[in-house]
Amino acid sequence: MEQVPFDEVTTSAARDAGGWLGALPVAVVATGADGAIVRWDHAAEGLLGYTPHEVLGRHIADLLHPGADRSLGRSLWEGAATGRGVMGTVTAWHREGRPLDLEIWACPVPARHRGGTTVLVFAAEAEAARRIRGSSAVWDGLFTRSPVGIAVLDTQLRFLRVNPALVAMNGLSQAAHIGRRLAEILPDVNAADMEQAMRRALDEGKPVLDSRRTGRTPADPDHDHVWSGSYVRLEDTDGRPIGLAATLIDITAKEQAQLEAEASRRYLALVNEATLKIGTSLDLERTAQELADIAVPDLADAVTVDVLETLAADGEVGAGLLGGAMLRRLAKAPLTGSPVTTALAPLGRTLVFPAHAPYTRALGERRSYVVPEFDEQAIGPAAGHSSRPAELLGLGVHSFMMTPLLARGVVLGLATFYRTRPVGPFTKDEVDLAGELAARAAVCVDNARLYHREHDTAAVLQRSMLPQHITPPPGIEVAHRYLPASDVNEVGGDWYDVIALEDGRAVLVIGDVMGHGTAAAAVMGRLSATVRALARLDLDPEDVLHQLEAALRDLAEPMIATFLSVVVDPATGRCRITRAGHPPPVAVLPDSTVRLLDIPPGLPLGVGGVAFTTTEVSLPLGSVLVLYTDGLVESRNSDIDARLTELTDLLAGPVPSLPALCDRLLTHLVPASSDDDIALLVARVDTPP
Repeated sequence: MEQVPFDEVTTSAARDAGGWLGALPVAVVATGADGAIVRWDHAAEGLLGYTPHEVLGRHIADLLHPGADRSLGRSLWEGAATGRGVMGTVTAWHREGRPLDLEIWACPVPARHRGGTTVLVFAAEAEAARRIRGSSAVWDGLFTRSPVGIAVLDTQLRFLRVNPALVAMNGLSQAAHIGRRLAEILPDVNAADMEQAMRRALDEGKPVLDSRRTGRTPADPDHDHVWSGSYVRLEDTDGRPIGLAATLIDITAKEQAQLEAEASRRYLALVNEATLKIGTSLDLERTAQELADIAVPDLADAVTVDVLETLAADGEVGAGLLGGAMLRRLAKAPLTGSPVTTALAPLGRTLVFPAHAPYTRALGERRSYVVPEFDEQAIGPAAGHSSRPAELLGLGVHSFMMTPLLARGVVLGLATFYRTRPVGPFTKDEVDLAGELAARAAVCVDNARLYHREHDTAAVLQRSMLPQHITPPPGIEVAHRYLPASDVNEVGGDWYDVIALEDGRAVLVIGDVMGHGTAAAAVMGRLSATVRALARLDLDPEDVLHQLEAALRDLAEPMIATFLSVVVDPATGRCRITRAGHPPPVAVLPDSTVRLLDIPPGLPLGVGGVAFTTTEVSLPLGSVLVLYTDGLVESRNSDIDARLTELTDLLAGPVPSLPALCDRLLTHLVPASSDDDIALLVARVDTPP
C-alpha cells in the first residue's frame, strides 16, 4: 500500500473542510479507529493546554466537558467505519479547568501503517470559527451575487479582483482586468478623473462617494452611460493603506430621467416667461422680437422671425401659398455679436421663397419642419439656388427648425431656430416647445393685426363723423382740435360741433361717449347727427338732452355719454349752458381773468330718470369759452382739481390766436402717449360786424 505523508493528508483534508480553515488557528488531532489519540500538534496544545505526553493514547472523549454527551466517540467511530466525515460543536475541558466550545470536523483517512483507518480531527474555537467563516461567507456572497459592480485595487490602482457585475458592466473578462489600470482597459471613459478620485481616497483615508464615470464601454459601445462610483481605502491592522475597494452603479436611466425632468422644468419656466414677455404691446415688430429674444439661448443659439409680406404691409394675411411665399423679416436674436444672425438677411428685408422651399412647405403644411442633421447632404438641393446654406454650415449650424406662426387657423409667418452649440439636434420636446412659443407669439401678432384693423376702422369712422367744415355765425370765432389716443389705446367717442341758428345765435356742443373702439365711434356719430338736427328746431336744451337719452335707450347695448351744450348770443354775450356729467367749461374774460364756470354738473346721458338744468351766464364781449373732453385734464398720476388748476393757469396769460391757444393747451397738458382721445373747442364771443 502506498504511504501518504501526514502533511499531505492534513492539507488535503483542510481543503475539503473549507477555505476558512486557513484564516484562523486550527488544531489537528489524529485518532485510531478506536478513538485513541495518536497525534497531538502544537496548535492543539495551544488550544486546550495539554502537552502531547498528557494526551497520547487517551480516548478523545476524555477531553470533553465532564457533563457533555459522550456520544462523540461513538459518532467518530461510526464515521470512521462508514468513511463519512463528522462536523459539529462540542464543549471541551481546558487543562486549566474551564469549558471551551470547539467546532470540530472529523474525517477518516487511510492509515500510514498496517492499513486500517485514521481519523483526523480539526478543531478551532467555535466563536472565532463562526466569526471568520461568517464574514467570509458574507463577503463572498456579496462579491459574487451583488448587482453592484465591485472591484479591489492595489495602491497602484491596479485591479486585483472584480465581481461578475463589474465584468458585465465593462464588457471585459476578469482576466482582462487583473493587474491593469482603468485607463488601460477603458480608454473611452473619464479614467483620469476617476483615478484622481481614487488617489484622493487612498491619500486622505476618507471615502469618496458618487464620483461620476461617463463614457462608453465594450458592453455597450454605441451609447454613452453614466456610473456613480464610490471608493474606500483598505488598511492593515496598523492602519496603513493596502488597497482600495470600489463600487460602481449604472445610473444612466436615473440620470436621463433627471435630465428630462430638469429640461421639463426649464421648458415650463420658458413658457411661463414667454407668457409674461411676449405680447407686451400691440406692435407687430416688437412682438416678433420678443419671441426671438425669449428663445435665445435656452432653446436655440440664433432665431429669426418672419411674417407674411401682406400682413406686414397692410395687416391682412393675403392669398395662399401655392405659388410660393413672400416673408418680411421682423426680428433676429441675438441682434449683435452672432456670426449666424449677421449672415442672415437683415431686418425689414422681404424674402421670396419658391413653392418647394422648406420655408413654404412649413407654412403650407402648418407644422414644424426640422433638419436634425444640417450637413453637406442636407444643403445639396439648395446649393444651386443660394450660397446661404453653405455659409451657415461653415459657421457651425448643425441643426435647425422652422415653426409656423398659427393663430385661429390662419398662417401668419414663421420662426426659424438655429443651433450651433454641441448639444445634439433639436429633440421632439424642443420642437413642441418651439411650437408653444410660436403659438403664443402668433396669437399676439393676430391680436395686433385685428386691433389695428378695428382701430383704423374706428378712426376712419370717427373722423368722418366729426364736422368737416365748421362755419360759425358772425360774431363768433372758433378753433378746434381732435387728438386721437396713442396707437396702444383704442379710439374713443369724443366729438364737438358748432351749429349756427337762424337768429344769429350758435350752439357749441362737445361730448364723449364712454367706451372705445368702433362701437363708441358709431354711437358718437348717431348722437352728433341727432344734436345737429334737434338744435336747428330751436328746442330747449333740456328737451334736446332728453331726446339724446331716448336715442341711447334704442341701442342694443347700453351706452353712457357726457355732454355739454352752450347756446351763445354774440350780440349780448348771454350764454345758456346745459351740462350732463361733462367737465365744466372755462371762460377767459377780456381782462385775462379766468373763470371755471360753476354750472350744475348733472349726470351723464344714459343714466335715465334725471332732470337736466340750464344755467344762464352773461360774458363780456371778447370773452373766450374753452370746452374740452376729460382726456385733456384727467391723469392717472394727478388729482383732477390739480389738473383743472393747471388748465386755468395756462389760460391766465395773454390769449394769442385761438389756434395757438389750442396748441398751447395740448402741448402742456397732454403727454406724449395719451390714454384717451381729446376733443377741444375754443370760441371767442364778440359783437358781430
